[in-house]
Amino acid sequence: MPLTNLSVLAPVAGRVTTLDEVPDPVFAAGMVGPGLAIAPVLGTAVVEALAPVGGVVAAIHPHAFVIAGPGAGERGVLVHLGIDTVQLKGRGFELLAELGEEVAARQPVVRWSPDDVVARGMSALVPVIALAADPAMLDLGSGDVEAGDHLFDWHAQP
Repeated sequence: MPLTNLSVLAPVAGRVTTLDEVPDPVFAAGMVGPGLAIAPVLGTAVVEALAPVGGVVAAIHPHAFVIAGPGAGERGVLVHLGIDTVQLKGRGFELLAELGEEVAARQPVVRWSPDDVVARGMSALVPVIALAADPAMLDLGSGDVEAGDHLFDWHAQP
């Protein structure tokens, strides 16, 4: 099946930032792939992180998930909820989807609290990564977004 252009949506509301602002060298250097990060809106007790594309839940942990497959073609989009949040061992995160489940774009996948992450001394930045993508294939957005708004386009190979 030929790849088509893919619109990647914001999983959370907040201010869009570049990956070089992420306080993690792996994300900041784009080693996982290109993309953007979102500084989530604070002051809301619980936030639902939404699927940025339609597809299959290819990986899911309390602090991160990948949506790939049907709606996304062969591409995968990683959403990482906060930085170093793997250390929380799932505390403060509630899975709303399961591995292998087909999800629609904008469907809630994980419930979490960016405020709680910040209170624990961690960054609540949310990297949204186009896995294994050529950076030249992305048109990145900027500014403020609401959850479910357009974040960036991932173009098909010409």
